[in-house]
Formats: sequence, C-alpha cells, structure tokens
Amino acid sequence: MSLEPVLIAGEWRESEKTGTFQAANPATGELLAPLYPISSWADCEAALESAHAAFLEMRAMPGEKIATFLEAFAVKIEEQADALVELAHLETALPKTPRLAGAELPRTTGQLRQAAAAARSGNWKHPVIDTANNIRACYGAIGPVIVFGPNNFPFAFGSASGGDFAAAIAAGNPVIAKANSSHPGTTKLFAEAAQLAAVETGMPAGTVQLIYRTSHSIGEQLVTDDRIGATGYTGSRSAGLTLKRAADDAGKPIYLELSSVNPVIFLPHALEEKGDALAEEFAGSCLMGTGQFCTNPGMVVLIAGESATRFITDVTQRFEGAAVGTLLSESVKKSLHESHRILKEAGAEVLCGTGPGSGAGCCVANTLFHVSGDAFLRDPETMQTEAFGNSSLIVTASSLEQAAAILGHLEGNLTGAIYSAISGKDDAAYDLLAPILRQKVGRLLNDKMPTGVAVSPAMNHGGPYPATGHPGFTAVGIPAAMTRFAMLQSYDNVRTHRLPDILRDDYTGPAQRLVDGTWT
Repeated sequence: MSLEPVLIAGEWRESEKTGTFQAANPATGELLAPLYPISSWADCEAALESAHAAFLEMRAMPGEKIATFLEAFAVKIEEQADALVELAHLETALPKTPRLAGAELPRTTGQLRQAAAAARSGNWKHPVIDTANNIRACYGAIGPVIVFGPNNFPFAFGSASGGDFAAAIAAGNPVIAKANSSHPGTTKLFAEAAQLAAVETGMPAGTVQLIYRTSHSIGEQLVTDDRIGATGYTGSRSAGLTLKRAADDAGKPIYLELSSVNPVIFLPHALEEKGDALAEEFAGSCLMGTGQFCTNPGMVVLIAGESATRFITDVTQRFEGAAVGTLLSESVKKSLHESHRILKEAGAEVLCGTGPGSGAGCCVANTLFHVSGDAFLRDPETMQTEAFGNSSLIVTASSLEQAAAILGHLEGNLTGAIYSAISGKDDAAYDLLAPILRQKVGRLLNDKMPTGVAVSPAMNHGGPYPATGHPGFTAVGIPAAMTRFAMLQSYDNVRTHRLPDILRDDYTGPAQRLVDGTWT
C-alpha cells in the first residue's frame, strides 16, 4: 500500500516517519487507502526551518501579494470541488449535499477571499500615530503558525484551508498545517491546491506545509519551538490543555477552541406562545449534523410549570422519532458514550437514547437527559460534561431565582441563547438572566438557535474558558481573527524611511489610521 508524502519546503517528500496510520470510513468502518506517515522530529525540524525562512520574506510582503495568493487558492479549491467533496464524504460521512458542497465549501472560499480583502486593505493592522511624541504603532506578523484542525469541519476549519489558516496567512505568517487524523486525504488535497497557488503567485517555498500526525511529545515540542510565532488549535479539551501548558511554559501564544455546552434558556411565556415550534426548532438544531457542531445546544434551562412539562414531552418524542446520523469516527462514538456514563452516574435521568443507534456505522441513539435545578446545583461541574454528538441535557429550575443561580454556575461557553415572549411578558425575567449569561458566553443570542456561525466581521466564535483559552479573541470573523496571529509593534522616534509604509506621513493606501486621536 502506498505511503503519502509530506509537504515540506515547497516539495512533496518522503516522511522521516515513526509509524503509519489510515483513515476510516465512519459509515462502514472500512479502512481507507493509502497509508499516512506519523512524522518524526526530523520532519518537524525541516518544516520549521523552511517556515522561518518563509517568514523572513512574508513579514515585509505587501498585502496585495498575500491577497493574490489567497484568492488564487480559493480558485484552486473551486476547481477541485468535486474531488474534495467526494473524499471528505468518505473520510467523515458528512453529507455531500447540502453540507459539504453547498455550505462548507463556499464558506471556505468565502473566508479566504475575506482574508484577502483584509490583507489588501491593511485595516487589520490598526495603525496609530501620535505626532506630538513621534510614536507610532501597528500590528505586524508574529511568525510561523501551527494550525491543528478539528474533525468536524474538514473544509472551513481545516488546518490547510480554514479560518485559522486564512487569518494566519493574511497577517503575513507561513502555516505548518497538522492534519486531523480523521480526514488526512482531504487535508492533503487542500495542501496540494495551496502549494500550486503559492508557486503560481511567487510565494516562498515554506508558505504552506503539511504533516499528518505526530506523537504527543513532538506536538508539545512543536508549539514551544523558538521559531514558532503562535498556534491555533481546535479539538478536545484534554489534548488542547496539554498543548497549552507546554506553550504557556515557553511563553508562546496558543489559541484554543475546546468545549462548550451552549446553554439555551426558554422562558415560560415564550413556551406558552409557541412551545411546539420551539421544540421543533431545538430538536432540529441539536440533531443537525448528528450534533457534531461546537455550537450545538447541549444544555437547556427551563422554569418548572405546565409549559415546561409539555416542552420536555414534545422534545423527547421528536428525539425518539428522528433519524440517527453517523458520527465522525469510532473515537467520537466512544467519547459520547463516556459522557453519557458520567451524566448518568451523576444522577441525570435518561429521557431517551444512550444506547446503540439505528443509523449507519458509528452511531449512538439520539439522547436526551433531564435533571432538576437542585441536582444541577449540587454538582454543576459534572452536569456540564460536554456530550459531543446527538445529545442534550434539560435542566428544570424550580424558580426564576434558581435559574439565575444555575447560570451563575456555568463554565465559559461559545454561545448562550434566551427565548422570550414576543408579548414582552418575559422581559423582567430576561433582564435578570441576560446579564449573568452575558459574562459566561462569547456570543449572546435572542430567539435563535446557536448552531450557525456566520462569517461576519462582527462574529465572535470564542468565549471564556473552557470554550476557548482566551476570551478576547475569535476564531471566526475577519479581520478580528487575524490579530491572534499578530504582534503589536511600536516605533518610537524611528526615522520616516525606516517605518512600515502604513505608518509613514506620506502613506496613500486604503487603511484607516488613528492620527492624534482622529480616524482618517
């Protein structure tokens, strides 16, 4: 069986491997050819050297050139759309349409083009000029970036194609992509397209590099290397925190997306107005994509009453009657079962599910848990165990005041939503709960499920720990996502001809600049 090469220094070369692995089709369990290498430190060392050399060129590169590369890459992706969709479907069991072809692929190329526009305009650099003191500052590239991609979005969050990749490149940094082991072939196709675009647009050889897997110790060594500027990681909390400890000890920035239960609060009068519609909306959101979204609504808070009881019955029936989807891998299935075990042992009542699913391949029955507010408050940490998949926990508070206490015990989350009555009858309750929830989430929603993450400049796909490693940054939304992979660079009394172009007095480019307190 053939062994796939790694992309290092602009060339597809044989890996200095320590072992091999294969991807598997989660719908059938079939191992997929070919073999992929598990890289040794020798591969990483070569990639780091090439990335460092590329950075020395890219850090002073005009934004126009970087934009041209990103746009050329988007075109290459569109030319390979059919092959990408087909292989991603085999490796992840995600539907070809509408998920991969109709949603994720255009989102991916759209992100790249938004990043190109930001690189071209330079607004992301936030130039500030103080003429009285002759001090000037702007953001600049931080250095080579390692991107660890997740299993659930092989295109839009992929290590060689997704939002972290686009943001890092647009900010002037080369990327070392670490493929997710669930979809290595898909990532390779993206890296091939990126490399072709890099050659056509005259980018340095190490602009984009690809390795597929390393040992845990080598991963930790990578994120701490002196040549690395920063790391972007999306994945499990345990693996992410291991990398974070290593990066923190070395003083290296690392931006993590870890886990989130994304609480949804349905206030009583909202349920009275349209309880059936909200049950349908919630079930559809929770089970969409077999629940494998980082913004999946994994926790619901209700206030005890007849409308809450009806809602629970309705949602349970919808979960039992809905088709069971395929999970991304055997490891996701195992993790979901383990989360269910933890919740059951903590006292959560099983309303439906937890057993084997009736779908294809890796699957678990659609699962719904219920717990009282009192039980939640006795062990809030355990009750917030993330069950990544087609699963959710309903918490019934005895009163509005107890609902407030429940929200006060929440960990940090990516999102939180409150549904309130159109009539305004829930407004007082909203005014009590919203300020508490606001501090617990990166994105607060009203009367809307959290599952969709629009690629908008105003989007925050981040939040307090453990949703992410830092509440001040977003993984989605250009240009805000770019500042993760940038450093603030100040120039004090530096001669004009030595300044970056964007800070010079004769600058004529498109970027907005804050000059003596006035945007111009």
